[in-house]
Amino acid sequence: MGILDTVGEIAGAVAAVEAAEKLDPNASLLTKGVAAVVGFKGAEKLESMASEKENETSSDDSNSQA
Repeated sequence: MGILDTVGEIAGAVAAVEAAEKLDPNASLLTKGVAAVVGFKGAEKLESMASEKENETSSDDSNSQA
């Protein structure tokens, strides 16, 4: 799943840059770069939170079945 993780992180970075450009059409290169990094890290964090929630849900299901 390494490639899918990377694609998700890149999509987060692109979305963050697009959002920055919508908010400020004259955004500097530094602003766009910061937005890309924040979007990349944000997507990574969301993915890890979703994975933790999925693991928590699956462990709850297995406990209730036992």
